[in-house]
Amino acid sequence: MTDRPNARMCIFFKDCSEDAVRFYAETIPNTHVDHVQPIGSSMNMVLFRVMDTHFMALDGNENFAPSKDHSISIATLNQAETDRLWEALSEGGSEGPCGWLCDRFGVHWQVVPTAMTHMLSDPDREAAGRVQSAMMKMKKIDIASLEAAFRGET
Repeated sequence: MTDRPNARMCIFFKDCSEDAVRFYAETIPNTHVDHVQPIGSSMNMVLFRVMDTHFMALDGNENFAPSKDHSISIATLNQAETDRLWEALSEGGSEGPCGWLCDRFGVHWQVVPTAMTHMLSDPDREAAGRVQSAMMKMKKIDIASLEAAFRGET
């Protein structure tokens, strides 16, 4: 019997699903292409995992493309990983506010340091509020600046 995930998010691409998924597998830790299945003469279905979360990518047409309505959030362990993923994923795409970006394939991502998540959920709600305010002024998340805001040093 083959194991299968309980659910999978499906991302439609205009025509580059395999290229996009192979780029993600080369760029994002613990990301794997599980299966590429040609569908017809010019389409693919690609099953893949990003950090153990299952996805399916399909080629469609101009009517089926990634949108801002859905994004993939990646937890990063430190500033170096945040910087590396931000640079790689935003190259050829666009940077957005608060750790959001759109890659060159049109997929939207949130690059979220775990340190920020911990600070935002800290019981000291005043310190967490300062972190939230500092984050709202950023594009790529700067952990040191958030830590300074948390300590009230801004």
